Amino acid sequence: MLICELKHKFVLMRERAREILREYWGYDGFRPLQEDIILSVLSGKDTLALMPTGGGKSITYQVPAMILEGVCIVITPLIALMKDQVEDLQRLGIEAESIYTGMENEKVHSIINKTIAGKLRFLYISPERLASENFRNYLKQMPVSLLAVDEAHCISQWGYDFRPSYLRIAEIRKYFNNVTVLALTATATPEVARDIQEKLDFSQTNVLSKSFRRKNLAYVVRNVEDKIGELVHILTKISGSAIVYARKRETVKQLAVFLKTKDINADYYHAGLSSLQRTLKQNAWKSGETKVIVATNAFGMGINKEDVRLVVHFDVPDSVEAYFQEAGRAGRDEKKAYAVMLTNAAAKVALKSRVTKSYPDIKYIKNIYALLGDFFQIAEGAGEGYAFELDSEKFISTFKLERMKTFSSIKILEAAGYLAYTEDVHSRSSVSFIVNRGKLDEYTPVSTKEDGLLVLLMRSYPGIFTKQITIGEDFLAKSLELTVNDVYNMLLALAKKRILKYIPGNNRFYIVYTQRRVPLSYLQFEKGIYEDRKKRYEMKVNRMIKYVEDAGKCRQLYLIRYFGQKEKEPCGVCDICLAAKKNGLSFSEVEIIVKTELEKGDKHIKELVRLFDEYQQNRAITHIRRMLDEDTLYYVQPFVVGLTKNKLTPNR
Repeated sequence: MLICELKHKFVLMRERAREILREYWGYDGFRPLQEDIILSVLSGKDTLALMPTGGGKSITYQVPAMILEGVCIVITPLIALMKDQVEDLQRLGIEAESIYTGMENEKVHSIINKTIAGKLRFLYISPERLASENFRNYLKQMPVSLLAVDEAHCISQWGYDFRPSYLRIAEIRKYFNNVTVLALTATATPEVARDIQEKLDFSQTNVLSKSFRRKNLAYVVRNVEDKIGELVHILTKISGSAIVYARKRETVKQLAVFLKTKDINADYYHAGLSSLQRTLKQNAWKSGETKVIVATNAFGMGINKEDVRLVVHFDVPDSVEAYFQEAGRAGRDEKKAYAVMLTNAAAKVALKSRVTKSYPDIKYIKNIYALLGDFFQIAEGAGEGYAFELDSEKFISTFKLERMKTFSSIKILEAAGYLAYTEDVHSRSSVSFIVNRGKLDEYTPVSTKEDGLLVLLMRSYPGIFTKQITIGEDFLAKSLELTVNDVYNMLLALAKKRILKYIPGNNRFYIVYTQRRVPLSYLQFEKGIYEDRKKRYEMKVNRMIKYVEDAGKCRQLYLIRYFGQKEKEPCGVCDICLAAKKNGLSFSEVEIIVKTELEKGDKHIKELVRLFDEYQQNRAITHIRRMLDEDTLYYVQPFVVGLTKNKLTPNR
């Protein structure tokens, strides 16, 4: 009887999930694995979902949250994703909000009160928010139905993007009785998957994984001395939107400027730009106004653009995880797309040098700690709990430091628990009139739009003639029925005319001292914080180099197997597979295909040969004969062969 009741309950959950999907998102069915994840969550099971980039992760927590009573807390480091998803949910008539550093206190408290009152279905927060004791106290009063942890690999110190703030997530589980956790990531090796479940205090192991195979995506490695020339060649051959990744800010700007000289519609993007500049550049690319965005790895997280035809890596990333996620932004619409990596001998040398730059010696790290204290004028024994804005350019230039080694040192100090580094503090844009009201009345606006903007500024922001006032370009744009870009350009134009002073908003970097400043002799770095992580980082770099250099194996199979998936069939579309088709299949490729087929049962030789394209069949016959000669295969009967390991009696 109990089994029948459980089956009935399961059927009802599945039907309700499908109804929600149709009602709010307009889809008739789920993508592969989505429904399995949703049913696992609705059954009350802590779940780790491994889904490649673009696999539809958000649906897997949004649908069950619409069925469960209460609010779903979504923890994500991606502010862009927060804003996009909240806007998407609100458009669907679903109550959703986000809280991130830099919001006005009044707005934050309003959202918290709505959540406690049970008026929200979704609340998006950054992991850093959990460091606030006040927020944790509010959290205890919220009717939480589900905890969704996005980018869950960040909780593992063995992952490629470890963030100590994620470790607090397990703490808040204790506030709620039997609240299920859904952890989501596109990149986790088996070791990282185990670590995620342990760190999130899963009641039992439960991993649901989608195949990482991307049938429409061709992975290509080009070994060329003239990388810029090859980049231009590729971009002129492939139409549609493209992303070009490079490591340094200077490089992305230089590349974008150069591409424009070649009549390629390109722009650049990096974390050093203001928040508004990044938004405008990102929106221009998303809308198709810009074809090619040349960017550092600051670009792309949480951005859902399906029609990207090409992702090019101008520099080799330092881990397979980072590469797989960034390359996976191509072809989300499941149409043909390319992920191309440009490399040469110098690029490999540069990649290997990152190990020492990412893990400077302990003396250098201690020196950075001392210099930060001096820069912020913090005495030994002081500073605990205080946040200090870090002007990174000034800090680096003042002490003549190397950027990468400096920020690597700060990350190690963070992992060791001495301080925290956050990029999440957002400063809003501000405006004040330089001219007085009388002079402004004498000014003639160049358009009705500019006139409307000036009037709106005066009406909406009292005191704007006497002090710098924080503003919101999105509010101004919406009020005037203009684009944010229009408002931004008009404010810049008015600033150039000395009518007003305009300071665009920006994301500021802060150092938070999690404990008092200590003498250098007190600084300790455990083996797991420094030595073990350095070794693992070096292993990741070497695996990335192996991907680049290994010209004998299918690119996609290499990536899939890195993440622990046991697939055997080559993709057929990467540069290695295409070369094999052109030049003839290798023995190992034929061996894999033939063995995989014969594991299903004995086959006639003609059936095996038909597994290969016409131009491959002669080479396949040659390799099958070799397998027979080497006794890997044996004749079961004339022209019928089987695997030797399945043989019950000798064939001689």
